[in-house]
Amino acid sequence: MALIPPSYCFVAFPPCTKEGLVIFGKNSARPRDEVQEVVYFAAATHDPGCKVECTYIEIDQVPKTHAVALSRPSWLWGAEMGANEHGVCMANRATVTKEVASETEALLGMDLVRLGLERGATAKEALDVIVSLLEEYGQGGNYFEDGNSCHAFQSAYLIVDRKEAWVLETIGKYWAAEKITEGTKCICSQLSLTTKIDAEHPELRSYAENQGWWTADTEFNFAQVFSQTDNHSDCCLGKESLEKQEGDITVQTMIDILRDKARGVCVDSESFLTTGSMVSALPQNPSSPCIHYFTGTPDPSRSIFKPFIFVDDVKLVPKVQSPVFGSDDPVKKIPRFQEKLDRRHELYRAHEWIQSVMARDQEKGQKLRRTMLDLEKQGLEAMENIFTSSEVLDPSEVEDLFYDCVDTEIKFLK
Repeated sequence: MALIPPSYCFVAFPPCTKEGLVIFGKNSARPRDEVQEVVYFAAATHDPGCKVECTYIEIDQVPKTHAVALSRPSWLWGAEMGANEHGVCMANRATVTKEVASETEALLGMDLVRLGLERGATAKEALDVIVSLLEEYGQGGNYFEDGNSCHAFQSAYLIVDRKEAWVLETIGKYWAAEKITEGTKCICSQLSLTTKIDAEHPELRSYAENQGWWTADTEFNFAQVFSQTDNHSDCCLGKESLEKQEGDITVQTMIDILRDKARGVCVDSESFLTTGSMVSALPQNPSSPCIHYFTGTPDPSRSIFKPFIFVDDVKLVPKVQSPVFGSDDPVKKIPRFQEKLDRRHELYRAHEWIQSVMARDQEKGQKLRRTMLDLEKQGLEAMENIFTSSEVLDPSEVEDLFYDCVDTEIKFLK
């Protein structure tokens, strides 16, 4: 059985949060040496009948796709987490269930994150996109860049917009979902849905019954029915921290939780590392912009969160994008992953170098760390002013926002 990476996702709604914000957070735990990049794709129109090439398979394209900002393992097409221009955020997490995940190449859960964001203008629309594509194309294939073994998982999602969130958990093509509009929610790599199910595949229960996992004369508890073991309790290590601060939850609160190594939310183990992190602040006031914060580097306890706002002329940021190898990429060749390429981007390399410096000189490292956190704090305060200002945001003022933050970070690290 494939070892599952322990990723954590969070969402908090007003009045648990301050300033009327819906706040979303995700730590992406992946193989330690995997590089995660942050990429932007503008909204686009597509010709009738054209196709889109995902990580392993090609599927039908839609007439129009929304602008998206994604944090993704640099070898694949999809994303671990991201957002679109309409204020929809989404994160994927791998799960292990009684239903063995398919190794046959189809759509990856991470492909479905990108497809949902590109095609859904609300959280519910994104959910509908995902379950429709699951029905048509299925899910399967290697989740890791590994030519020696196939690591296949079922997928689950936290999908959030300004008004609501959906927890979507899948078993092959079958699925169930819960709608959330208040309080806080924390999900991890175990199934979390129980008896509150607000939408489901029409054949979900009959499938469970045919497999001998459930009988119709008992209550249908999704986690109990489909979990591989009886250990399907709430596993979210950051839940207590989030609940303790209900009423005062801010972007900084979410960042602090994602940095929590003591409780294990920030993963740093022999096999896995938090290779990228994301926090989003979604104002319930539709006239205010959503602000998304990406690290683009491993370990949020050693990284800084940099703000991104969707506007028409966003400046691309090559310094946080990995090299492109085209048809020479081992992911494109059969058999796949027969060699490993150097996918490190400039910001990743700068972080690697500074970590080696900090290991040799702890005093210098602590000083630099304080400088970087001050830089992050300035950015958070500037973004908070956008939420509290009565003035309409001038898009030209934030076109270079993420670019400038990455550029400044690299200069401090050199």
